[in-house]
Amino acid sequence: MSRASTYDALLLVSFGGPEGPDDVIPFLENVTRGRNVPRERLEHVAEHYHLFGGVSPINEQCRALKAAIEADFAANGVDLPVYWGNRNWDPYLADTVRRMKEDGIRRAAAFVTSAYSGYSSHLQYLEDIRRAREEVPGAPEIEKLPVYALHSGFVEPFVDAARDALAELP
Repeated sequence: MSRASTYDALLLVSFGGPEGPDDVIPFLENVTRGRNVPRERLEHVAEHYHLFGGVSPINEQCRALKAAIEADFAANGVDLPVYWGNRNWDPYLADTVRRMKEDGIRRAAAFVTSAYSGYSSHLQYLEDIRRAREEVPGAPEIEKLPVYALHSGFVEPFVDAARDALAELP
């Protein structure tokens, strides 16, 4: 039996973002919790979000990615539910893990939308997954998939775009 066949769900994990003006400061408070960031700094950063109606594109991108994964799974006979949880905004990761447990999920692969391997783009997500599981007694096992920044499917479009751009230079 292949390792992938032992998963009974895919968990999409992302950063999260505000979805309206009233969400911006609470979102920024979540992001900076425990770091003693002055309120004035949060308000300054909030102005960047307010330029776009207080909405980060990340949640809509996650909704689209989740729908695309579900469509791809269906088209290829992969019978796995896809869940989505965020680090800093609704849907919160712990709430999603709770729902997975209620749905009877026992083992999930976690796909993190950050492709890279730094602390905040990899290790912190491992910590987030651990904390979310600790909040949910009997939580499913969740195995974070490897970072993919060097995977050809991720790198090649950047290489192609750079070549195209260079070809247009005089």
